Amino acid sequence: MKKLVITSATVVGKTQPLSADDLARACGQEVEWIVRLVEVGIVNASGRRPAEWRFYSVDLQRALDARRLERDFGASLDAAALILDLSQEVRRLKAQLRVLGADET
Repeated sequence: MKKLVITSATVVGKTQPLSADDLARACGQEVEWIVRLVEVGIVNASGRRPAEWRFYSVDLQRALDARRLERDFGASLDAAALILDLSQEVRRLKAQLRVLGADET
């Protein structure tokens, strides 16, 4: 017997941002969890209240990363925010070092 798999995709971009509901659904969470992500600075919301918030691909990636840190390591969202910020800074500094290293050759 063949298995039927239905897959859907949503393009996330500047012209097609995600709502708080969409972001919550993509992460397998509730909107209240998204509110907490905004409160701790993991994602940036454009809009005044959750019903008006819009999120972009970078927010989706950070939310999924936060969910993984929470699930795999038991990290609180405050700890996840710190880990994500530090990881982003390390990537930025490594990129800077690569540029400086390329300038020396």
